[in-house]
Amino acid sequence: MAHYIMKRLFTLMITVAGIAVVTFFLSLVVPLDPLAAIAGPQSPPETVERLRKLYGFDQPTYVQFGRYVERLAEGDLGMSFQTNRPVLDDILNFFPATLELATIALIFSVVFGMILGILSAVYKDSLLDHFSRIISLIGVSMPVFWLGLLLLLVFYFQLGWLPEPGRLDIMLIEPPRITGVLLIDSVIAGDWEVFWDALWHAFLPAVVLGLFGLAGIARIARSSMLDVLSQEYIKTARIKGLSEYLVITRHALRNALVPTVTMIGLTYGSLLEGAVLTETIFSWPGLGRYLTTAFLTLDLNAIVGGTMLVAILYSVVNLLVDLLYAYLNPKITLAQHDA
Repeated sequence: MAHYIMKRLFTLMITVAGIAVVTFFLSLVVPLDPLAAIAGPQSPPETVERLRKLYGFDQPTYVQFGRYVERLAEGDLGMSFQTNRPVLDDILNFFPATLELATIALIFSVVFGMILGILSAVYKDSLLDHFSRIISLIGVSMPVFWLGLLLLLVFYFQLGWLPEPGRLDIMLIEPPRITGVLLIDSVIAGDWEVFWDALWHAFLPAVVLGLFGLAGIARIARSSMLDVLSQEYIKTARIKGLSEYLVITRHALRNALVPTVTMIGLTYGSLLEGAVLTETIFSWPGLGRYLTTAFLTLDLNAIVGGTMLVAILYSVVNLLVDLLYAYLNPKITLAQHDA
């Protein structure tokens, strides 16, 4: 186990290094000049040149790359052009909001996706099965921006049941920042008013964000469960007189979870990138909005830093998924899976 984890961590470092190198050289072929964008369209060439010298873009490519690698080795992602702050500080500031929203959305997706998928397989071709498949189809095909705006129009503007877009009511004061996750920080501070308000604000964007993941998880869970229920050992368990509940929960469910875990891991990795449209519609101050602004303003340091964070998150999630494989199905050893 330890050898496998070390091997995967080494692979993770190679992956991140490769992505950092590719991102750096791709930034050199961008047809637009980020420094000209910073200076403004009316700025004289002299101003752009001063900025070029200030940020070291007047140096040869190999010198820029050497400085870039040296900064990365020190954990320095450079300064953000849009915020004029260290990129690492910006990421640490914006990412907790995305982590909070993504985790709530994943819980919603897993709970309801697994329930729908399992019940759909157990009661195949029933009304419940058709309902589950319709929900999955809607989740896959429904545009996020349209659904988000529609739910805001109905539940906020028309009915007034849900709070305004944002992370917290403007009349409330955020608790002292410890983790950056409002739900955790409010619990630590014992501020339950902030906790419930933050949870209520996260409800609608989490539902919108989690619906797509719910659809994928429900479909995979249904397919896996149908495959497992047709196996001989399931038929043997029923012949022995075990109740249907025990057959489903003790014999079928664990094996059906193995392929579903992959979908859950990929879903969480995607959510942690920062859902650009969802965060924009609901004014959620997360990583998605930060990186979107970075791309629009050609903030190369922020783009590279955000890209590396996404690569690390995906690699860590994949590692956790591999470890869960071995736990859920002892027949699948880590060595076999790695091969």
